[in-house]
Amino acid sequence: MAEESEYLKQSSQLGNIARPQVAILDFGSQYSHLIARRVREMHVYCELYSCLVTAEELGKHELTAVILSGGPNSVYEEGAPHVAEEVWKLIEERNVPLLGICYGMQELAHVFGGKVAPGLKREYGKASVSRVEGCNSPLFAGLPEEFIMWMSHGDKLHEVPEGFKAVAGTSNADFVAIENISKRRWGLQFHPEVTHSPLGKDILKNFVVNIAGAKQDWVMSDYANEFIEEVRAMVGPTGHVIGAVSGGVDSTVAAVLLTKAIGDRFHAVLVDNGCLRKDESVKVLKRMRDDCNVNLRCVYAQDRFLSLLKGVTDPEKKRKIIGGTFIDIFQEEANKIEAESGPCEFLLQGTLYPDVIESISYKGPSATIKTHHNVGGLPASMKLKLIEPLRELFKDEVRELGLALGIDEVSVFRHPFPGPGLAIRILGEVTAERVKILQEADDIVIEELYKSGHYRLIGQAFVVLLPVKSVGVMGDGRTYENVACVRCVETTDYMTADFYHLPYDVMSTMSSRVINEVRGINRLCYDISSKPPATIEWE
Repeated sequence: MAEESEYLKQSSQLGNIARPQVAILDFGSQYSHLIARRVREMHVYCELYSCLVTAEELGKHELTAVILSGGPNSVYEEGAPHVAEEVWKLIEERNVPLLGICYGMQELAHVFGGKVAPGLKREYGKASVSRVEGCNSPLFAGLPEEFIMWMSHGDKLHEVPEGFKAVAGTSNADFVAIENISKRRWGLQFHPEVTHSPLGKDILKNFVVNIAGAKQDWVMSDYANEFIEEVRAMVGPTGHVIGAVSGGVDSTVAAVLLTKAIGDRFHAVLVDNGCLRKDESVKVLKRMRDDCNVNLRCVYAQDRFLSLLKGVTDPEKKRKIIGGTFIDIFQEEANKIEAESGPCEFLLQGTLYPDVIESISYKGPSATIKTHHNVGGLPASMKLKLIEPLRELFKDEVRELGLALGIDEVSVFRHPFPGPGLAIRILGEVTAERVKILQEADDIVIEELYKSGHYRLIGQAFVVLLPVKSVGVMGDGRTYENVACVRCVETTDYMTADFYHLPYDVMSTMSSRVINEVRGINRLCYDISSKPPATIEWE
């Protein structure tokens, strides 16, 4: 199997410098990516940068507005992150509107002479925010005199900087919103980006659209056409691209996009590792090759994977075996494709924007930057140039793009499926027999979720086959068979998740069908743990 050495790295920045954008400077807040999502939901393009970004880098872009995120530090402490002086000069020279949120407001106040210090008590949770008497701030246009917002801070603003005025407060803090109209700068102590702030989207829209004048032209159909032209220019009239596909929404959308750009010169490879869903390779071939005209070949390597997994129970070892074997097979297929069609200089990779955010976000002075590898971690020895069509998109935007490309809704709204497949949903040793049992059970559960109308309401749903047997009674005889567990979660970002409250009648139907129709299971459980402390997957 391939050694874990050098791997193809992602390109470090997003590509379109000419596109006007809202720049979000991240100070390490857990909510920074939510700010970006809220701006994108307005159909306004934005990018997220580390708060330590240089003026040289930021200055390359046409800035519509700048937003400073929250963060866990105190602005007055030694070692706290600050926006570079040259960046402040850039914002001043271009007269770019600026909004500071939580730590971002404190940074704004601290830099321009205000006083930030600890409050008498922390403020965490929902708080009633009151506009000051006579307040007509454009930031609060259309909002009532009082509204609920989410607070999360220990420090607070004690003195407003010169040129600013307070426009809102709470019972715990007089200055939770400040503004300097002439300098086009605003600050909010609360978090308008979280769902716990019901009118937060209105405030953000007031700033981004009404104050900054950002154009609401970030539309997926336009993005698709723009990308197709870029790929044609990059690859040229004779170049070839290869890429691994799984049948998931990301790889499907990326593959269809490449196919629309260069046709059969995109070569897609599906590897059936023997641990896919029931009839998955057949369905993917129909959906992508027959319906979407993708130049797709399938490698049937079930026996190869399962023989290597024999006797292995450790989940990390399973992942490494499957990942390493996948790399070997993909390289073999790449060599075959090159022998048939000529050199392939480019590799399709399904990187999403959250991966990019993870790599560039501020993580503190001692943090190391996480290196993201493409699907399977393809070795750098392949000497391929990366094409990452989804690199600028969040998951919901990928789905929107899929619909704009004409991909059917069932494909676009499929739940995520792990790279190692059912191998990490079979606790213990993976055998052909146990894979078959789990495939049948999982297929029934997903079918019942569709029938009952719950599938689209759930972020992820699957069945886990446990290394446990239990006694049961079927007909006149006793059984001693496997226990399986259903896992359904609701989530927006997969960083946190709650178990889905599936109605008892749906559970009852699932249980009855699985136990009666799947030979080898006589007991079905339902997982009611949330993330954290549990993870979504069991392994």
